[in-house]
Amino acid sequence: MVKIATWNVNSINKRLPNVLDWIKTASPDVLLLQELKTVAEKFPYMEFEELGYHVEVVGQKSYNGVALISKEPITDVIRELPGDLEDDHARYVEGTTFGIRVASIYLPNGNNNSNLTDEIKFPYKLKWMDRLNAHAQKLLQTEQPIVLAGDYNLIPTDDDVFSPKRFEGSAHTHQSSRDRFRVMENLGYTEAWRALNKEAHIYSYWDYQRSAFDHNNGIRIDLMMLSPQAADILTGCSIDKEPRGKESPSDHTPVFCELSA
Repeated sequence: MVKIATWNVNSINKRLPNVLDWIKTASPDVLLLQELKTVAEKFPYMEFEELGYHVEVVGQKSYNGVALISKEPITDVIRELPGDLEDDHARYVEGTTFGIRVASIYLPNGNNNSNLTDEIKFPYKLKWMDRLNAHAQKLLQTEQPIVLAGDYNLIPTDDDVFSPKRFEGSAHTHQSSRDRFRVMENLGYTEAWRALNKEAHIYSYWDYQRSAFDHNNGIRIDLMMLSPQAADILTGCSIDKEPRGKESPSDHTPVFCELSA
């Protein structure tokens, strides 16, 4: 069994105690992190290596940042999403470990501060999703288990948000965003949590404002997309809410899937 987890930590150095505590309890084989908010040189490699993990980081000062962390070596690493040589955002890292091709994804938000689609950020989000789909299609040609996981900044359906009305006009629910997500599904990728769980209104993110976590006013945007070869060996997928209730938490909580060896 290979346990793969994804977690937007909202600053790895600020949340490090919580992350290490969770790792010691949950013991994921592979951990995909997003929103590190640090350059690679300031990532706390030693703390993870002391727990027996190998680490690959794509960092950026104060923003973005993604990492692959695995109990086995990580090979054939690529550090950017193909398709735009001018895109310098640290949003994608991909490698092979445990015989599985994995990627940590921090998809662009696409909104401005008023929670409406932004005339610059939203087109960037859509183009990024087009690039992701093109790359995901090429990956399928390898016929290997693939897990493309992370913070997709996308709410797949109205069942995945506490108030669809509150998110009208948001890039998270915009039809253009959802259409591109459906393209990935139509390519043959399976969204792991929804494949095994039919419950509505289960979330992976709660805003810091308005006691959102206490009132369970959340959204589900942390997703794990599996190729047919990975979906065939999917045995479980869960959302662990406990870390969100810790002191000084990330606004996201871990999601993990289990694949049979």
